[in-house]
Amino acid sequence: MARLSPLTLAVSLVLFALPLAAQIPAGYRGKPFRDKEYRLGPQRIPGRVELAYYDLGGEGVAYHDTTPTNDGSALNHTIQHWRPGVPAYIAFFREQEGVDISFTKDWADFNHPNKVEPKVNQLYIGWEEDGEWTNYTIRVLQPGRYRIITVYAGHDNHSELWLNGQKAASLTLPEDTGSPHKWTQATVGEISFTHAGLNLITLKYNKGPNLAYLDFLLIEPSGPILRDQR
Repeated sequence: MARLSPLTLAVSLVLFALPLAAQIPAGYRGKPFRDKEYRLGPQRIPGRVELAYYDLGGEGVAYHDTTPTNDGSALNHTIQHWRPGVPAYIAFFREQEGVDISFTKDWADFNHPNKVEPKVNQLYIGWEEDGEWTNYTIRVLQPGRYRIITVYAGHDNHSELWLNGQKAASLTLPEDTGSPHKWTQATVGEISFTHAGLNLITLKYNKGPNLAYLDFLLIEPSGPILRDQR
C-alpha cells in the first residue's frame, strides 16, 4: 500500500474536516447542548432532534423567549405538577433559562385518549409566544431531502425552520387537537440539507402548541454519507 506524504496527509485531513464546521454561520457563539446526563453532542440527522436540547449560549444567542423565566419549571415546583417518581432533572430541566419546558404527565397528558401517545416524561417546549425561537447545532450525516415529522398537542402556529441563517421550510400542523395536552403525530414539512457535517437549524415559532421533537426522515439522498463520529 502506498504511503501518503506528510503534506498529502495534512491536506486530506483539512479537507475532511472542512465540511464539519463550514455551514455554521460566521460569528455564531452557541454550542451544542451537553450536561451531566446528555453527553452525545450535536443531534444527528437522519434522526430525532429533541427540542428541549436547544444550544447552549443563552438569550439572544441560543434562543429568544419573551420572558426570562422557564414557565414550565416554575409550574413544576408545585406539588400537583411535580409528579411522584419523576426525577428533578426532568421536572426542572434547564430551569435557569428562558425557554419554557415541561414534561408529559399522567393527569394532563395520559388521562384521555391521544391519537398518538407521547413518551412518558417526554420533554417539550410550551407556553410559546410570537417571535420566539431556538437554535440547534446538528450533524448531518447524509445530505438530501427530508420529511419532517413531529409529535405535538394544540393548533398550528406557522412555525418555520431556518438553515444556517436562511429560511428552509414552513411547518404546518395539519390538525387542531383541541388541547395543549391532546397529542398527535403528523408530517409537517420538508427540508433539504446540501452539506454533511455541522449545520445550524433555527426553529422559529409563535403562540401555539406543545412541541416535543422533530424527526427527520431521509426521502431523497443527494451526497455521500458522513461517518458518525460518536
